[in-house]
Amino acid sequence: MKEVIIQQRVLNGLSIQTSLADEMDPKKANIGVLWQKFDHEVPVDYRGGERVYGLYSSYENGTEGNFNATAAYDGKSRHFLKEVVVEGGKYLLFEAEANSSDDKARGATVMALWGEVWAYFGANSNHTRAFKTDFDFYKDATHIEVYVSIL
Repeated sequence: MKEVIIQQRVLNGLSIQTSLADEMDPKKANIGVLWQKFDHEVPVDYRGGERVYGLYSSYENGTEGNFNATAAYDGKSRHFLKEVVVEGGKYLLFEAEANSSDDKARGATVMALWGEVWAYFGANSNHTRAFKTDFDFYKDATHIEVYVSIL
């Protein structure tokens, strides 16, 4: 984990409103469905350099309330996609390598990284979450980075 400065960037994607409580309940979880829809509907040009992001924003009450989850990419806008902004500022970067490029391995890696985030901020950390925009960045087929906005 390390502190980094991120410049504002504009992405395009599909969004839902959810909560951590809903995502922990398999009957209510929707982020997986959101990613399936994104993968089916959005042609990402990986070879051309486009990359995918999972963006979490519009937090209503930190980890206790609703927030927006967006499956997004840095490619051109399409009429059915919503423009979303990654706010510039200070972030903590957590990163890991998935053991393969399949969706199951990558999903497990992202969940493990978020487990590290929750453990870090649940302890007496030296940082305070800003709850502005947090995001997962899929750098390549197996390298995943999670950025958490901090004060």
